[in-house]
Amino acid sequence: MTINVLMPALSPTMEQGKLAKWLKNEGDEVKAGDVIAEIETDKATMEVEAVDEGVLARILVPGGTENVAVNTPIAVIAGEGEDASAVELPPAAKAPPPPTAPQDEAGEANKARLEAAAQAAAPQAKPVSVAAPPAVSAAPEVPAGTTMIPMTMREALRDAMAEEMRRDPNVFIMGEEVAEYQGAYKVTQGLLQEFGPMRVRDTPITEYGFAGIGVGAAFAGLRPIVEFMTFNFSMQAIDHIVNSAAKTLYMSGGQIHCPIVFRGPNGAAARVGAQHSQDYAAWYSQVPGLIVISPSNASDAKGLLKAAIRNDNPVIFLENEILYGKTSEVPALEDFVLPIGKARIARPGTDVTLVSFSIGMTYALGAAEALAKDGIEAEVIDLRTLRPMDTQTIVESVKKTGRCVAIEEGWPQGGVASEIAARLQEEAFDYLDAPIARVTGKDVPMPYAANLEKLALPSVAEVVAAAKAVLYRA
Repeated sequence: MTINVLMPALSPTMEQGKLAKWLKNEGDEVKAGDVIAEIETDKATMEVEAVDEGVLARILVPGGTENVAVNTPIAVIAGEGEDASAVELPPAAKAPPPPTAPQDEAGEANKARLEAAAQAAAPQAKPVSVAAPPAVSAAPEVPAGTTMIPMTMREALRDAMAEEMRRDPNVFIMGEEVAEYQGAYKVTQGLLQEFGPMRVRDTPITEYGFAGIGVGAAFAGLRPIVEFMTFNFSMQAIDHIVNSAAKTLYMSGGQIHCPIVFRGPNGAAARVGAQHSQDYAAWYSQVPGLIVISPSNASDAKGLLKAAIRNDNPVIFLENEILYGKTSEVPALEDFVLPIGKARIARPGTDVTLVSFSIGMTYALGAAEALAKDGIEAEVIDLRTLRPMDTQTIVESVKKTGRCVAIEEGWPQGGVASEIAARLQEEAFDYLDAPIARVTGKDVPMPYAANLEKLALPSVAEVVAAAKAVLYRA
């Protein structure tokens, strides 16, 4: 019997990927475990293996095809003794006319081909639900009339590093799999080829070691970018970050600067367990001497990473794995650099202030849309920088709305939302018409099970309920 080869889901957050190339041709004999194709996912380039012995009878999705949905049939393997030439495509896969677009173009022919192949999948698995990218309003730093181009956060981060490495030969990047493997999340893709192994350096799996080397290099006048595969692993290096990078300028009487950027994914991804899901925003933003940045979209990620690399102080640059593949508009400017320490009003409003950062903006903007249907206009503030925090922008908004909800995925005790509440109590108490509300991650280690993980994280519904509560409309 024939066997359909399906587009695999190689990570919990993967919904689609690019079928980069076929390593076997139609008519080739294959054995179980043989690598027959390569796909590019939201994280990496991976291999597709044959699931059984036989002959690769039909290739349903040509190499170079973009946006192939998970579980789409991509090939058919004929069983032992079966005539491969007699194997027919599933009826739904025959419908589209032969494509006229090249294999590497995602045109109408490609779209029709994918839709037909998807219909042939039986049964069709339900796609993984992934947070939508935060809607982005133009930052005030972007001149009116600027051409905007769509870009994923992954691409924006890569471009920021490449531009700064071209600009300053003292900038280099180091970390696990940043070079030969092109980055665990493909954020450093292409940098090794352009800048070579001296400036794009793979390291052993020893965060304490390479973080210390980075701090020493910064003391000596270089500008290292240290990538952690996840900020959970930065706990191995926290002594270098806090006791050396953050404190040496003060302890040396201003003589020794440490221009270094520590960057990588922070917080929950999808079903990676308690030890790989921690949010370090509050941890690092508590430390004098550190700058802490946590962008929510591609534009801010690019402009703020460039600013971080140029800064003479140590910067913690907290990214989010779920947001890496999300696309938003980025200014097509020759040198787009954003100011550190300045929040952005993502959505103006008059009734309640919603404050968040990073993936928390997904909940804030989603809640604002839902509240608008009930006639409630929420003003949404994207902090962008957590230390120094732009308290003035939050205060000015609360003076207008009289109410505030602070949102984050981190734990409630000692969190960023707690700091926002404290500052508003100190600086805007007389303008508050209701207690400040917080929507945070639950006070538990992150569960592995998908249903429990969902319950442990904030939701749009929780933000809507909190906003209505401070408006006394619950």
